[in-house]
Amino acid sequence: MSEPHDLTALEQAAAIDRGELSSGELVEHYLTRIDALGDTVGAFVTVTGKRARGQARDADAVPKAERGPLHGVPTAIKDLTLTAGVRTTFGSAAFADFTSPIDADVVRHLRAAGLVSLGKTTTSELGCSLYSETLVAPPARNPWELSYTAGGSSGGAAAAVAAGLVPVAQGSDGGGSLRIPASICGLVGYKPSRGVVSGGPLGFGAFGLPTNGPIGRTVTDVAALLDVMSVPVPGEPYLPPPPPEEGYLAAARRAEPGPLRIGRFTTGMLADEPPHPDSLAAVERATALLTAAGHEVVEVPAPFGPESWPLFRTVWYVMALAPMPADRESQLLPLTRYLREEGAQVSAGALMSALGELQALVRRAARRTAGVDLLLCPTLATPQAPIGWFTGPGDPAEDFDRQRRFSPYCAVFNLTGQPSVSLPVGTTGDGLPAGVLLTAGYGEDARLLAAAAQLEQVSGGWDRHPAIWGAVPSSNVNSS
Repeated sequence: MSEPHDLTALEQAAAIDRGELSSGELVEHYLTRIDALGDTVGAFVTVTGKRARGQARDADAVPKAERGPLHGVPTAIKDLTLTAGVRTTFGSAAFADFTSPIDADVVRHLRAAGLVSLGKTTTSELGCSLYSETLVAPPARNPWELSYTAGGSSGGAAAAVAAGLVPVAQGSDGGGSLRIPASICGLVGYKPSRGVVSGGPLGFGAFGLPTNGPIGRTVTDVAALLDVMSVPVPGEPYLPPPPPEEGYLAAARRAEPGPLRIGRFTTGMLADEPPHPDSLAAVERATALLTAAGHEVVEVPAPFGPESWPLFRTVWYVMALAPMPADRESQLLPLTRYLREEGAQVSAGALMSALGELQALVRRAARRTAGVDLLLCPTLATPQAPIGWFTGPGDPAEDFDRQRRFSPYCAVFNLTGQPSVSLPVGTTGDGLPAGVLLTAGYGEDARLLAAAAQLEQVSGGWDRHPAIWGAVPSSNVNSS
């Protein structure tokens, strides 16, 4: 007998479909786990138990013929994502009491597909950092080692999935914010191609860097959630690439991308930071597995170099300038204030120049990598970091630079708009997760998911769990 949280999201939906579990039972099971472990791992800012129970009752009342692949399955929404009638703090004390009057498009899509949100997951303040340590919730901790960060800005989403508090979660990724926490916590974090998932109904598109996306334990769970999220919405600023006719889940289940030429590199792109041996070992293992699966892995130069950092930094400064009441600026964290102060000094001309130079680099990178089907590199230069390591020096400029050196790979693919996924292929010498990035050409999400699923299969699977997974007394709801 297994516990319900041992099942993948798709297995839970299948159990609901067979009448072995109900959405209501799953919600109660997970709320019990959240009550026991949520603060320990810093997963949630707000838990919406009453609301979730009502949604579960509605889900259980839907006729079987009208249910989709994830109907009735619990999930969670990142606290950066607008959710009508629910406190949405954006990770900031400045918005601690804000309740959104509207839903983000992605929230509507999740609800329409019958998923049930259990609450809002911890994020970094305004999504500005790759760790989630704020004044509105406990820090998001890696369930594999609680003294370490779960990453950010989707750190709470990763902590929740890795600790077995939800099977899959919504997050967003503007510079690695799904893939970084996934790598740290041993999960699959997927950044889709630009335009695949709506960022509306508010916002200007943030130069095309951020996108909503899924995080989960298996490639098929992530692909199924991407199918739910990727409903076209009129008026989006970026034209989405044509979706696969079969859907993303079908592409992942096929797990047959065909023989591929995969370009491998390990040099950092936003920083000249030598990767940790454990990060290199994860790439070596992925290389061996992909080669054994029949693909050709070749060394290629990194698409970008550290000369792109000043340009990216300028754009990131400006993106921190979210609308903010003047009397609340003092409630922001030192890093956020620093980024906003720097952003306020960027002139319109300087911003346009930086965007133009970045686009030239994107074009050059695309031409340099045109001879390969996928790119393989580490997710992070260093696989793990302790809570407080980034803020330790007390200097926000040093904090920001430490983030760059910790994660010099992910953000480049936000610039290019390419689909990119972190996969938990490796482990550190201490047995903690270490991820690798696979990245495909723009619009080739189906190919990327098929290759990721194949890598998962040939690796023997990677749905491993930390010790905290079994720390809650057994539920009286079991699934055989």
